[in-house]
Amino acid sequence: MPWFIKTERFLRPYAQMKPHLDAHRCWVEQRRADGLVLSSGYLVDGEGQPGGGGLLVLQAADYREAEALIKQDPMLISGGVEWTLQQWCPAVGDLGVI
Repeated sequence: MPWFIKTERFLRPYAQMKPHLDAHRCWVEQRRADGLVLSSGYLVDGEGQPGGGGLLVLQAADYREAEALIKQDPMLISGGVEWTLQQWCPAVGDLGVI
């Protein structure tokens, strides 16, 4: 099954995004409990400080399915993030994770 990568960048301060981030975490946990393959995390700089954005890695049958799924994400619904979705086509190596 193809892999997809959603990247996002906060458009609002962390304090305003925290309730949506908490809802996002619950949403991801529920999708995983439903049997979907996905993992979410935040991005940090060279000093280990959060950079105001995140990354979601997921498997879906195709782009439309991946897009339909992430449009249910509370972070996107909040309007507080700028996001992109791309299919990832591994060329070399096997992650063996997720």
